Order: sequence, then C-alpha cells, then structure tokens
Amino acid sequence: MLYGCNTDPLLKEYPEKLSVQVNNANGPDRFDEIIVLQIEDIIAKYPNFNPMAFIIMDDHKELVSQINDLDADHQADQIVFMCDLSAGQSKNVNIHYSMEDAKPREYTKRTQAEISHKIGGKFVKNVYQGGTFQNVEYLEVPPEHTDNSRFIRYDGPGWESEKVGYRFYLDWRNATDIFGKKTHEMVLQNLGQDGFDSYHEMSKWGMDILKVGDSFGIGSWGMWSDGKANRVAQTDKVECAIKVNGPIQSMIETNYYGWKISGKKYDLNSTLTINAGSRLTHCILEISGDPENLCTGIVKHDSTNIHKSSDKNEGWQYFATYGKQSLANDMLGMVIFYKRSDLIESNEDDLSHIMILKPNNGMLDYFFAAVWEKELNGITTESQFIEYLNEIIRKLDSPVSIAFK
Repeated sequence: MLYGCNTDPLLKEYPEKLSVQVNNANGPDRFDEIIVLQIEDIIAKYPNFNPMAFIIMDDHKELVSQINDLDADHQADQIVFMCDLSAGQSKNVNIHYSMEDAKPREYTKRTQAEISHKIGGKFVKNVYQGGTFQNVEYLEVPPEHTDNSRFIRYDGPGWESEKVGYRFYLDWRNATDIFGKKTHEMVLQNLGQDGFDSYHEMSKWGMDILKVGDSFGIGSWGMWSDGKANRVAQTDKVECAIKVNGPIQSMIETNYYGWKISGKKYDLNSTLTINAGSRLTHCILEISGDPENLCTGIVKHDSTNIHKSSDKNEGWQYFATYGKQSLANDMLGMVIFYKRSDLIESNEDDLSHIMILKPNNGMLDYFFAAVWEKELNGITTESQFIEYLNEIIRKLDSPVSIAFK
C-alpha cells in the first residue's frame, strides 16, 4: 500500500531511530521475507523504544509491519515486518519511532485468520438451530458440537494468505482442508454466509478443493499408535483462539485438554501461522506427558506422483504428492516439510501418507503447503512444483539472521 511513496515528511513524526541489520548471507533470493523482532530484545538495547508509534524504512521505502500481542495482555510482544533480500545480501533497515503514541499505520491485508460461530439460537440435540454467525477471537467448543452441527461457519477456524486458504474441523475429525484461491483478495469472511457449504462449488474466488474424509487431509496432527495414525478425536475440552490477525502474518492457537489415546491422556497445544506471500503453514505443537511420537500426513490418492527430498539433506526434508487430486479434478500439490532429525519413520495407513516424528522436550514443528494449478499467477506444472519444494528447503536450511546496530 505504501511501497515506494515519499515518506520523508512522515519521518518528522518519528524523530527517534534504531537500526537492524538483516543478513541473507547463505540463502537464495527472498521476496516478501518475514522478519520477526522480539520487543524485549529491542528494549534491552533501546530502553526508550515505543512499540506503539513506529515505522520501518528500507532507504526511502516504508516497509509493511505489524505488532503481535501473543498473550492477549494488550502489550506488544513482537514486531513483524516484510522486506526483499537478494542472495548473499546484508542490509540495514531503520526503525523510526516516537515517544508519543500514534494511530497505527494501515496496510493492505494479505493474511487473515478467523473463527465464526452462531449466536442467538440453540442446540437441538447436536444441531444448532436459528441464530446468526459472529466472528470471535476465542471459543471454548461446547460439548454439543460435533461434525455437521452447523454451529461453526465452515466447521472450524480458517487462515489464509493471498495465495491459499486452509481450515481445520474443530470437532472429533480435527483434520485440515484446503481452500483453493483464484484471487489475491481475502475471502474467508464470505465463506458459508450464503449457504453453509456453498464453498464446495466453484466460484469466482475458488473453492474447497480437498476431500478429507477420515484421512489426515494435509498437515493434520495426531499420534501413531496401535499400528495406525490417530487424529485428535477424544478430548475433555478444546479451546481455540485467533492469536494474531494481521496484514502480513496471522496465527491460530488451539488447546486440547485431556486428549485420550491408547489408555493415556495428554494436553496438546497447536499454533498455526501463515505469512503474506506464502503458501506455507507453520505448525508448532507442544504436548505434555512425553509421548514417543507425534505424526502428520497427507491424504492418499491413486492419481498422484510422490516426491521426496534427497536423503543427503541433513536439515529440512519434504514429502509431497502431485496430480489430479483436487475436488475440481485438476492438478494439486501437497507437501509436508519436516526436520530430518525429527523423523522416526515414514509410514502409511489405508487413507494417508504419514510422517512419524519425535517431539523434543514436548515440542515439535513442521510446515505444510498446498499448490493449486488455478491459483492466480501460481504454479501450474509438476516441474514448477518440484522447483518450489527445493526452493523452500534452501530457505528453511539458511534462515535470515538479524542484529541490532
């Protein structure tokens, strides 16, 4: 929205300045690279920094930024901004700030996260009757809610960038689905408003493009136990919150209390993050009870080719499928990116390809992504898909570093 504009008069409103060096020494060209700064790290070096009044400049160009309040205490925890970096490039960006709070800067919205449920009606058995949808930032899932309850719009929370959208079913299915997009506009706010499941039909914006069924869909989280992949189905309580809903980064957090599996109970936290300009969802899991594994996967389709990264790669690896596997009967690629050090084994069941992974001190993270041939200006061939997979591996293996000047 503000790229390339003359911001020199604006700088008078932000007289203080600090500099951050952003270093892409070992990585490939990066466009729309997301940089995350911790507020506590900034204040440790610049005690008078005010996160409520700042702009970020790359030379004379204002960079899009946002602040994240991760613990809902109305205090900024992170600054997130976006910049371009060529291979091997290191450059300084300047954060200009004021001691007086200012109206937040407004930027074009390129990510979104939401959850919407009905109010004003009531459950009759397990179906919600009457009422209207309302977006909320937090939901404790009521015990009456199950699949096809028509209580939550499109059955769960959704998140999107301009390239792709996702949702997961906030019920016993707990599997992730894909919204293929033919536009760069944000679309989730309109889905399910004109008929609960109208998004299964092709429209100007796109459609729900994945048949999930009882599979792991794409990137769903669970546990390999008793010789099969188990999704998070039986719990004592589930809470879901929109943690961040910003112009360039959005995030959803879900807490599963008392996940029952194989005679044991676990508390599981999942955090899903999507960035502008990206198809990737970053999934971070934290679990109690020190389980032997967690797992994720991709639904199996006979009409696909399987692609795997080289076993020689010591860092990040991928497992991907590509072929006519969308509900529109066109080309769709799906991929899981995981750390080689986390992999216990690759396996499968009747419905899904499964990556069985080892949590480290109760923590595990991985990425997943979908690539649809009808995406606007997107990837349309299998060879382009493979190039994309390898490019993401190079970026994950060589993250950008930052240093305060």
